[in-house]
Amino acid sequence: MTIFIVAVLTISSLGLIATVLLQSGKSAGLSGSITGAGEQFFGKAARGMDSLFSKLSMVFAVLFLLSSLGLTVFMK
Repeated sequence: MTIFIVAVLTISSLGLIATVLLQSGKSAGLSGSITGAGEQFFGKAARGMDSLFSKLSMVFAVLFLLSSLGLTVFMK
């Protein structure tokens, strides 16, 4: 069981790293946050690949959290 959880933890961590790196930037740095790029966060939904990467990163993050907690429980 521990080997399975470690495998899920490894796959979820690599998947999380990959999906976060493949997402496009949300603003142009500090100047983007000052000059009104905040409408991207509130007014517009992510489309296409950005939406897919956002959902995948959420799934990988939840898998990472659950497998980390599961590994902690089984190691005791």
